[in-house]
Amino acid sequence: MISTSKTVDMWVLAALIIIGLIAPLFVYPVFLMKVLCFALFACAFNLLVGYVGLLSFGHAMFFGFAAYIAGHLAKVGTVQLPVGIPFVGWAWLTIPLPPLTPEVAILLATAVAALLGLIVGFIAIRRQGIYFAMVTLALAQMVFFLCVQAPFTGGEDGIQAIPRRPLFGLLPVTDDFVFYYVVLAIFLAGFLIIYRTIHSPFGQVLKAIRENEARAVSLGYAVDRFKLMAFVLSATLAGLAGATKAMVFRLASLTDVTWQMSGEVVLMTLVGGMGTVFGPIVGAGVIVAMQNYLATFGEWVLVIQGTIFIVTVLLFRRGIVGEIIALANRFKGKRQEHVEPAGQTHPAE
Repeated sequence: MISTSKTVDMWVLAALIIIGLIAPLFVYPVFLMKVLCFALFACAFNLLVGYVGLLSFGHAMFFGFAAYIAGHLAKVGTVQLPVGIPFVGWAWLTIPLPPLTPEVAILLATAVAALLGLIVGFIAIRRQGIYFAMVTLALAQMVFFLCVQAPFTGGEDGIQAIPRRPLFGLLPVTDDFVFYYVVLAIFLAGFLIIYRTIHSPFGQVLKAIRENEARAVSLGYAVDRFKLMAFVLSATLAGLAGATKAMVFRLASLTDVTWQMSGEVVLMTLVGGMGTVFGPIVGAGVIVAMQNYLATFGEWVLVIQGTIFIVTVLLFRRGIVGEIIALANRFKGKRQEHVEPAGQTHPAE
């Protein structure tokens, strides 16, 4: 797996922060917020597939369901919990609450995503490979149908006109320019959590599981527990991204919870560079920019995205950032080969 030094990572992160701070002066803030939300979503997905080796085809369930929860709590407040058996019958337990401020709605929606991740992960990690992917896809479809039928989701209309009340009762986030910096802070917090995770002893165990799960088991690690913890963390951050997106666009719809959204985050991760720290950010930026600036092409945007995906897989198998890192490492290796080690002398012929 291609990696970079922590020093390089810190310099790149510092550059990204500086760019992020001045970007809304030149680019539409709503577009930038969309990029940040999907970048966090892709980073959360990359934590699972790039560092644990678990390919989920249903990560949109956490992203979209958290968006619904955040939108509903911010607009209505009243909580309705499903009680029953899937495909047999449901009853709804209503808990009255007042409409919540954005930060509380986002936090509670993220907590719901974490709980959903715990339930789904407990079921899914019992399988590996394509079976794991199919289990996550099947469970994601169940969540999709729940969102279609649940009364608080608004069905096909979704939850619209989600209000943005003052943050902490003080900060007026109805202004997109102001709210952009809140979204930037949320993204940085989520990204730093992921970065710290993958560079911690816990992250090293996850990489060991990815490389050789049988050996990790033989060394005495509780592999299923580590995989479940990684799955829950990934689901939690995906939910954080979805809840934030709902507040950005003041909308939560079925689009966010469909299997196509799960496919999009896979595409973002692969285009940017799976298993790299900054690859998902670049991939999210590329895909969102294409959707935004090529919208005039209509349905042809999907064809263009498919073409880029095929080219990336065939020519840039490591993704954009992965290939850049590989090229830099190759150049660095060649330079070191030409540098004479200190104190070395050639023997006389």
